[in-house]
Amino acid sequence: MKSLPALIALTVAAAFSAAAPARADNRVFIIANQSDGYGIDECLANGETCGAHAARAYCQSREFTEATAFRRVDPDEVTGAIPASTRSARRGAGGAEFIAITCHR
Repeated sequence: MKSLPALIALTVAAAFSAAAPARADNRVFIIANQSDGYGIDECLANGETCGAHAARAYCQSREFTEATAFRRVDPDEVTGAIPASTRSARRGAGGAEFIAITCHR
């Protein structure tokens, strides 16, 4: 009889956890901004709408449904994730060579 309140509490807790909405899964990918000859690198780096398709395709290739944001990232923003030898490498007129793409599942 003492286990009845515990069983009821467990049942109520299970019902609440089952009814809770699923959490969205977002992930930010930092990729090298390499010129492809088509200008996609600049579209992504500048956050322009012309980069939306490339960002979405990148996310979908990693089993996410959409890209919610994309922009140029200064290597100093990514602490410890980019090797110092790569951080010092700059492309063209001193612009950073990394892009952050935020993917949503």
